[in-house]
Amino acid sequence: MAASVVCIASWNADLVSRIPRPLARGETLLADAFEISPGGKGSNAAVAAARQGAAVAVVARIGDDEFGRMALGLWHTEGIDVRHVDVAAGERSGVAQIHVFDDGDNAIAVFPGAGAGLDAVHARAAAGTMAVCRVVMASCEVPLACTLQAFRQARTLGALTLLNPAPAMPLPDELLPLVDVLTPNEGELMALAGPGAASIDEAAALLLARGVGAIVVTLGSAGCRLYRRGEAPRNEPGHRVPVVDTIGAGDTFTGALAAALARGELLHPAMRRANAAAALSVRGRGAIGGMPRPREVSALLADRAG
Repeated sequence: MAASVVCIASWNADLVSRIPRPLARGETLLADAFEISPGGKGSNAAVAAARQGAAVAVVARIGDDEFGRMALGLWHTEGIDVRHVDVAAGERSGVAQIHVFDDGDNAIAVFPGAGAGLDAVHARAAAGTMAVCRVVMASCEVPLACTLQAFRQARTLGALTLLNPAPAMPLPDELLPLVDVLTPNEGELMALAGPGAASIDEAAALLLARGVGAIVVTLGSAGCRLYRRGEAPRNEPGHRVPVVDTIGAGDTFTGALAAALARGELLHPAMRRANAAAALSVRGRGAIGGMPRPREVSALLADRAG
């Protein structure tokens, strides 16, 4: 089956320690638990899109090591096309060291490993797959040169582009007009806009003026908000669900949004489904443990409508 979503994907193994609260500088705490699980914003979003029914292909670079084999095994299990995955001999795969706190929040340090070598040539090699897809998505965990080339190709080939700008970093002026949908959280939105913005409304207006097509800012338990030029913001409230941990919630949102857009849904209904999928994702442990299936998302939305 031809891919409807192509993800320029970061990959890392998540090394997760569960501790009561954030560490102070120089402090040591005993962890309550430790686990190794799949991670990387791009991989997480690809899995979320696949679980929402999209045919997904990843463009990625991984190490020829145990963690790289973990990635290939995961993507095979999730039905994700790996023909554009470059296995780099002699290099290590990425690793994320994650602290999860008792309140479900987390802090993360990422070493990109072989993923740092992903570049424009990898995007060009996937042009044929992009030619038949509906959405190309990426995050800021992959090198910008690869994302820029992929989004240029997507624009030429008629695919929508979706960028999750995490971790937040300055984005080149040539990239922003190639972004059809930007999915930052509140902090990332403010960081991207710079000191000229005093609110998320002002920050969104600044980025729209720089050429971004639409912005869907995620607001945690408060839901999300859609911004488009010439339109009033549209809010989607959050859902009350039990929180186990919030790792991967933003990636679930991005992947579910990509899947809905690839099915041809309009942006606001697609945002509503992504918001529900992200809420459901916090019920499970790790980045992908709570990622829902379409029937679960539909049931949550039906409960709210009822």
